This record gives sequence, structure tokens and C-alpha cells, in this order.
Amino acid sequence: MKLDFDTAEEGRGRATFGIVVLASDETLEPEVARLTLPLGIRLHHTRIAMAAQVRSDTLAAMERTLPEALRLLPAAADFDVIAFGCTSGATVLGSEAVARAVRTVFPRTRVTDPLAAIVAAARALEARRLGLVTPYLPAVSERLRGALEQAGFDIVASGSFAQGDDRVVARITPASIRRAAEQLAGAAACDVLVVSCTNLRCLDILAELEERIGVAVISSNQALGWHMLRLVGIRDPVPGFGRLLSHH
Repeated sequence: MKLDFDTAEEGRGRATFGIVVLASDETLEPEVARLTLPLGIRLHHTRIAMAAQVRSDTLAAMERTLPEALRLLPAAADFDVIAFGCTSGATVLGSEAVARAVRTVFPRTRVTDPLAAIVAAARALEARRLGLVTPYLPAVSERLRGALEQAGFDIVASGSFAQGDDRVVARITPASIRRAAEQLAGAAACDVLVVSCTNLRCLDILAELEERIGVAVISSNQALGWHMLRLVGIRDPVPGFGRLLSHH
């Protein structure tokens, strides 16, 4: 028996976001979903192949495969913003190159990435002096430091877990991140502490960290969710995840 059916367009909510997630990332999707879905956002993800070892050469290789990953997003969705969900990848490729790659597939959408989002967030918080926590190997950490300095910030303290395996990064405990943040905040006075990497699990400790160290804390996933929302004019406060989402 052939059954009859009707079709209807599903309500698109307040906005539709697409995110390209690394194959090795286990943290970005649930954290960004917690920041955006309660505000009526429709959220779609695609994955991009990435070697488990996070090095400058493996990150640079994603420029070639990014359009292919983007084509796996639903073609019928009318995306308001598409994000490339890799801080170190955006650092190595450059935010402008990321945007160009996205617009080869989605020419009219707004584009962001965690590096661009961190820069925008730090400026919104009127920060000049940054502390920086990363999980990366030294060469990648230095690239990120240089990118933030080029954007006009002073990096007054920095430290890294010096880990190249993204599977290990996803398992670094929030307690370890808390200790690292407190150590760096105590080393030099900063306006904002940045915890970089979409695979570090730190969303739930951001507000606590701010209370403990006395300055605002920006994480890659927090900044990415905030920036996507702001790009479409959504300014609803999202309490519980740091000053950036509560007040800015």
C-alpha cells in the first residue's frame, strides 16, 4: 500500500547555524548546543577529516578538504552563520582564508571561527592584556600567540599542556584547566584569560574561574557561540557561562 503524505517547511527558529567540527573533536558540539539551542537556534554540524596529531602541517591540510566537508551540510538549510570549529586550524589557515573557503560553497552566509570569535570577544570586553592557556605543541601555541599579538593584544602570561594528540586533549580534566588558569593569572596581571581549543572541556567552570581569579575568562566554544549569536543580532544573556555571555 502506498501511503499519502503532506509536506511542510519546519520553522527555522530565530536563526540557522552550521558548524564544521574536526573528526577528533568530542567537546564542541555539546558545548555550543547548550549555548544556542535554548535561544531557538537551529544547529547543524558536519565533520572534517583531521589527523589525531595537531601540528601545523595537519592543520594546514584542512584548507583543501574544508569545501568538501561543507557540502555535507544540508543543502536545503538557509544558513545565517557557518563556523569553522577549530581554533588552531583557523590560526594556521587565517580567518580570511577560512571565510573564502566557506564562501566557495555558501557565498552569502556570515562566517566565523574560534580565533575570530576570541578576538571579537576580547575587544567586547575591552581587554588589552591577555593570559593564554592552550593544549597545543609549542609551534602551534606560538602561532596562536602571534595571531593574537597581531590583532593588537599583549600576551602577558601563557602556558600549554604541550599535547599533540587531540584524543588526549578531550580528556584533560576541568580541574587541570582550573589549576593552569589560576597559575597563569597569578603570574601576571591580565584583563582577560583565554582558554583556547574547542576540544578542552571547560564551559562548566568558566563562571567559577572568573570568581577565583577575578578577571573574565574566554574559551573557544563560549566565544564561538557568542559570536555566532551576535552576528545575527541575538543579544540575549546566557547566564552561568561567564561574563561574556551574561553581560556582553
